[in-house]
Amino acid sequence: MASTTLADRALLRLSGEGVLEFLQGLVTNDTSLLAAERPLWAGLLTAQGKALFDFILWADGGDVLIDCEAEQADALAKRLKMYRLRRPIQIERDESLCVHWSKDGSEGVPDPRLPELGRRWLGPCEDAAEGWPEHRLSLGVTEGVPELGSDKTLWLEANAAELNGVSFAKGCYVGQENTARMNYRQKVNRRLVVVPATEPGPRARIHYPELGLAVEHRRIDDLGGALTPDWLTAALS
Repeated sequence: MASTTLADRALLRLSGEGVLEFLQGLVTNDTSLLAAERPLWAGLLTAQGKALFDFILWADGGDVLIDCEAEQADALAKRLKMYRLRRPIQIERDESLCVHWSKDGSEGVPDPRLPELGRRWLGPCEDAAEGWPEHRLSLGVTEGVPELGSDKTLWLEANAAELNGVSFAKGCYVGQENTARMNYRQKVNRRLVVVPATEPGPRARIHYPELGLAVEHRRIDDLGGALTPDWLTAALS
C-alpha cells in the first residue's frame, strides 16, 4: 500500500436537493465553481467573520464531500445541521474514503490553496502519509482549529485571500459583511505566520517541538523571524 493517507482528516458527505445552494449561503468560497477536478478551500465563519472551521470541498456527482479535520468532523456536521433547517439534505460521515496527499507525482489535483503544497485526492484508505505537516508549515500555510483557533482569527488574517479561500464576487454568506469590509479597506493588520521556535513564545497558537516550528498570530509590522514565503511577501508588499 502507498503511504499517502492523511490520517488526521475525515470526510463528510452532503447529499440531497440544493446542496450547492445550501453551502453557497454559508461558506466563504463560491460553490458554483466547484467541479470534479476543482476542489475549493473554504471556511465556515462566525457572524463577525472569525474562523470556526476550514475545509476543502470536493464535488462527487450531485454530492459534496467536505475534507475536514477528523477531530472536528462531528462538530462541523452539527453546525451544518443547525443551518439545514427543513432542507432535504443529508449530512453524514463517509468512512468509505480517505483523503490522500503526495508532495509530487501525477495522481490527484494540485492543492487548491497553493500548488507547492502538492497533490491531493480521495480514495480508499491506505497507509498513513508522512511529512505533510512539516511540508505544509514550511510553506507558511496554516490550517485547522489548533492553528487558526475557533472564533479567534478573522478569516483574512488566516491568509484566506492569498490562498484562494474566499470569493469577493459571490453573494452573502455567514461573516461576509466584515470580511468584505476588511478587503475593501485593505485593512488586514494581523496575520497567522509560521515561526522557527525551539520553545513556545507568548504569541504561539501551537508549538511543534519535533519540527522546531510554531504558529503565531502577529501584527504585520512585527513579523521579524517569521517564515515569509513568496505568496506572503507579495501580499505584504
